[in-house]
Amino acid sequence: MATILVVDDERTIRELISVILRSAGHQVTTASNGIEGIALFRSSPERFDLILTDLQMPVMNGHQLIKLACETSASVKIICMSGYTDEPIPPGIEFLQKPFQPAVLLACVGEMLNRPVNR
Repeated sequence: MATILVVDDERTIRELISVILRSAGHQVTTASNGIEGIALFRSSPERFDLILTDLQMPVMNGHQLIKLACETSASVKIICMSGYTDEPIPPGIEFLQKPFQPAVLLACVGEMLNRPVNR
């Protein structure tokens, strides 16, 4: 299975996503904001198969995290999630509308892991 970095400022959401992903056999590392998330990713980008990030976060939002992650590794796979978004999503980045069912999350993750990076 995959190693996934989950970045969300809401602890309950982060924990719920982690439980769902772990139940499907994935390894999960979590971060509570974009700065923490990008630091974890940059420390060993080859470790992570996928980043799953919220877009609306204090300190550093998901759009900033996506930009920095893509600068760090052109082959990084990213799913962003939000209850709403007013900015366009960069090419090759999947968007997951909150709230979502566990099956929808797992399907999106599976699809993204099997998709070639196309930016």
